[in-house]
Amino acid sequence: MLLALLVSGLVVVLVVIGLFVFGLRRRLIQRSGGTFDCSLRWGVSEKPDVSGKGWVYGVARYSGDRIEWFRVFSYSPRPRRLLERSSIEVVSRRAPEGEEELALLSDAIVLGCVHQGTRLELAMSEDALTGFLAWLEAAPPGQRVNVA
Repeated sequence: MLLALLVSGLVVVLVVIGLFVFGLRRRLIQRSGGTFDCSLRWGVSEKPDVSGKGWVYGVARYSGDRIEWFRVFSYSPRPRRLLERSSIEVVSRRAPEGEEELALLSDAIVLGCVHQGTRLELAMSEDALTGFLAWLEAAPPGQRVNVA
C-alpha cells in the first residue's frame, strides 16, 4: 500500500515537473519578443491536402533575416526549422478546409510556400499573417521577395 502511494506520488510529481518545463520553455522562447503561433506542415504536394494530417503546432520567432520555428510539444531549446527570408516564396493563400479546420486554430489562414525547393504550409492568424507578409516584403535591398 505504501509503495503504491509512493509510486503514485512520484508519477504526479514528474507530470507536474514536465508541464512546468513546457511552460518555462515557451516563456523563454517568447521572452525576446517577435513570436506568433504558427502550425507547420513540411514537404507537402502541390495539391492541397485537407485531411488535417501532418500539421504540427508550434511557435515561430523572428530572428533577423530568418524565422525560427519551435514545436510546442518538445523539450528542445533549439528551433526545429529555420526559414531564411531570402529563400521563402509564397505561392498560395487559402482558408482551412475539411478536417483541416479541426487540426488548426479557429482563425487560421493557410499559406502555401516554397523554401529552398521544399513545399510547406504555414497556418497562422490573420494578424500574424499580416506581420509575416510585411516582414517578407521588408527584405533588404537586392534580395528577391516572392509574395503571391
